[in-house]
Amino acid sequence: VPLNSLLLPLRSLPTATKTLFSLFQGCNPLAETGRSKLQNQRAVLNQQILKAVRMRAGAENLLRATTNNKVREQVLLELSFVNSDLQILKEELEGLNISVEVYQNAGETFSIPLVPLGLKETKEVDFTLPLKDFILEHYSEDSSEYEDEIADLMDLRQACRTPSRDEAGIEMLMSYFLQLGYVENRFFPPTRHMGVLFTWYDSFTGVPVCQQNLLLEKASILFNIGALYTQIGTRCNRQTQAGLENAVEAFQKAAGVLSYLKETFTHTPSYDMSPAMLNVLVKMMLAQAQECVFEQIGLSGIRNEFFTLVKMTQEVAKVGEVYMLVNTAMNQEPVKENIPYSWSKLAQIKSDHYKALAHYFTATILCDHELQPGDDEDQQEKALSQLYDHMPEGLMALAVLKDKVRRKQLGKAHLRQAIVCHEEALRVCGLCKKLRNIEVLQEVLTAAHKRSLLKYAQQETEDDFLSLIQAPDILAKTEHKIETIAPQFSKVKVKDFFHKLGPLTVFSAKQRWTAPRTIRIPQGAGELGFHLKGGSPAQIYCLDPLCPAASMGLKEGDYIVSVGGVDCKWLGVNEVLEKLRSVGEQPLQIEVISCQDTAASLHSKSATYSVGMQKTYSLICLAMDEDKIDQTKKTPLKLPFLSWGTKNRQKAASTLCLPSAVAGSSQTKKKLLPFTLLNTESSLY
Repeated sequence: VPLNSLLLPLRSLPTATKTLFSLFQGCNPLAETGRSKLQNQRAVLNQQILKAVRMRAGAENLLRATTNNKVREQVLLELSFVNSDLQILKEELEGLNISVEVYQNAGETFSIPLVPLGLKETKEVDFTLPLKDFILEHYSEDSSEYEDEIADLMDLRQACRTPSRDEAGIEMLMSYFLQLGYVENRFFPPTRHMGVLFTWYDSFTGVPVCQQNLLLEKASILFNIGALYTQIGTRCNRQTQAGLENAVEAFQKAAGVLSYLKETFTHTPSYDMSPAMLNVLVKMMLAQAQECVFEQIGLSGIRNEFFTLVKMTQEVAKVGEVYMLVNTAMNQEPVKENIPYSWSKLAQIKSDHYKALAHYFTATILCDHELQPGDDEDQQEKALSQLYDHMPEGLMALAVLKDKVRRKQLGKAHLRQAIVCHEEALRVCGLCKKLRNIEVLQEVLTAAHKRSLLKYAQQETEDDFLSLIQAPDILAKTEHKIETIAPQFSKVKVKDFFHKLGPLTVFSAKQRWTAPRTIRIPQGAGELGFHLKGGSPAQIYCLDPLCPAASMGLKEGDYIVSVGGVDCKWLGVNEVLEKLRSVGEQPLQIEVISCQDTAASLHSKSATYSVGMQKTYSLICLAMDEDKIDQTKKTPLKLPFLSWGTKNRQKAASTLCLPSAVAGSSQTKKKLLPFTLLNTESSLY
């Protein structure tokens, strides 16, 4: 539902800007839809988790500080209550993450649910004062002229908190991500922070991460782009060919965005964006895409024909294989502690379910299709042998095809294996409370189990006690390779909100400029005494030191930003020359700026507020590196919430490694401590 009634009225913007801005509207957060209710519940849980984490951190600090036994006992009791409360809140958050039925297509009746990612929540950010101050200080311009642009940026960010679940929502998030690139270059210098605090909540733990680093904002927006693609994929109608194609593409794009996030933003201070977690999420999205491919192949029905069943067997075995890999990855450290338990169990259930279907199809091939005189023996032998890595001992593919008894025995062995896998899937589903409440999942598993039992009952049973054949594993193979689709940012056209400041290659936060100086060239001065070069803006060169302009303060290398009161930042050399000639014999007034030396800029302090968050993937890597450097040093004490330090240019690989002074050591011998922020250009991006 468009949030027309709640959006701030558009200011006096150009028509083109109004049209562009009108596209970027989020959904109404007050709408009583299933998805908005879940997001609202997630926001409430995040606040409760924040409160509990703060209480736990305070109690731990008191426990370390006190020596009174009575106080320690009381604090330990309080800690046990707080930890219990945190565990309950974490289970509630997991319940939101497994509320998959809310995101499924309403028209679906008999499809195993797919898992979407929930959007990361954030707090509001006010850019007004920091950006206005920077415009006045750095660019020496009237900051009041940029109030509309700053408000547009804040409106776009607010809309990105509730994007619509379609391509328009994806485009809006991508537009904000690209806009952040302009904002970063315009207003966030590498030598200091702007005082803008970004707060984002972990999607799985609910723990907030607060930084003054814009790269946290960019990484979180990327995560939400991937999450929105997963929600679009689960919403597709999987009962139609077009719906399944859209679902496959959406999950491939989700995997591509998450993979891009993993490769581009390293060592992010949030569990849900750690490389290990993103690796698991990418595998899960590709597995769901593979599942949709199998559904797409069998949508029109599966013919009970030899070669068709062979193809379907290998396709469904591939689905079971990828889900087995997902389940294995979910049970590895450090992901195991934070991945929702129900997700891991659902991956295990799907692995067993699709493995059972592969055995069922193989049994159908062997039990229902006897070799007829007109059949191609060589082709059937080749197809059957391709199903296995190796045949059971004493059996050959052609001999099995020709011998009715052996066919039946091997077919029944596959049916027994299918029944075992179905029963394991039902058992695991029954053990997980969250999955037990998903009715359609129970119905699909039960129906598949009954079908295998019925098929087995139709076979002759008097020789069962003589059959010792074990069903061999089936080789997975697919004709539809699933790969990630990288995000296509170039297809989203974005105009820099702060275009008026001038070309970004010149007017950026990295370069410092003098305030504009007015150069007045008197009437009848004759030749100007200088040449122009470069693009936009035009630059002074070959300046005659004896010309009137030089005597008025013009310098070699100055940039012309105004001629006769007309802004010239975006004008090229020819256009500026045209304006200079148009003045004629009248007095000429130009405004110029000079580039200042930025090499001696001072290092500034930086802070990361992590609210007592546990060790992240990045911190584990840092701890391992420290052990390699010096294993004799003692483990550093647990840090307080706020850690300060100076910039270290030699450690640009992580946002979590700021040097902090250690007692008794010199300035050059600093020890890396967790939960500190490295202020570098390449720390995250």
